[in-house]
Amino acid sequence: MALDRIAALLELSEAEALWGYQTNAPADVAERLGLASLRIGGGVVLSVRDDATDYWSKALGFGFSEPVTTAMVASITDFYREHGCKQATLQFAPAVLPAGWDEICAKEGLTEGTTWLKLARLAGLVESPETELRVAKVEAADADEWATVMTRGFGMPEHQVVPMMRGVVDMPGWTAYGAWEGGQLVAAAALLITGEVAEFPGAATLPEHRGKGAQSALLAARARQAAAEGVKWLSAETGKPAEGQQNSSLNNMIRTGFEIRYERKNWTWRQTT
Repeated sequence: MALDRIAALLELSEAEALWGYQTNAPADVAERLGLASLRIGGGVVLSVRDDATDYWSKALGFGFSEPVTTAMVASITDFYREHGCKQATLQFAPAVLPAGWDEICAKEGLTEGTTWLKLARLAGLVESPETELRVAKVEAADADEWATVMTRGFGMPEHQVVPMMRGVVDMPGWTAYGAWEGGQLVAAAALLITGEVAEFPGAATLPEHRGKGAQSALLAARARQAAAEGVKWLSAETGKPAEGQQNSSLNNMIRTGFEIRYERKNWTWRQTT
């Protein structure tokens, strides 16, 4: 039960972060991108009709308040069809997958995709690494610059993602962080605190400024804030590296005291009719 409870905290904090990124977009942006959102079965379903990245349409947070069933998965895929979404990713903690999952996948057209790692650690102070960069919170006036750096760092299209992401900078529970070299913002990160969990929902550095300690410094800054606000858990996720390859985000988190709690498959749904 302890593992299930922790998994629930981690999954639901991630779900709230994704919900925040997409549901705080201005109405004209939501209309242009075809944003749609739904809360069902204790989880969230998010659809971006015109998503050039095939990243943002996701469903997650399920299996804790209600069991995962054929009907639940059908409701998720029906939502995507209704809103003209061509591809989406469904994410379930491995502990909540039901017996007969293969049959559900076959019925609803889900295929196994990449693997993500869910990481966590108990909250506590993290020693700041040596860096010449200045790390500080980002004010609302700099929301566009912050979202642009985050978007460029991930290699996503700015015209689509910046207007969607910028809205979280001054939202309750959210804190945006940046790292500056001189007067230039070169790295960005976010923190979302929900209850006893601090979710680390994204961090990125401009390619030409990597290797200067930005990500480790941003991890430490967010961990310090979480400790000061009395949360219990720090939560993050990243892709599992292929055999023989490295994931620098994973390495930075491990050095900061995060531990891999479990691996989680991404299940891909594609519109076929």
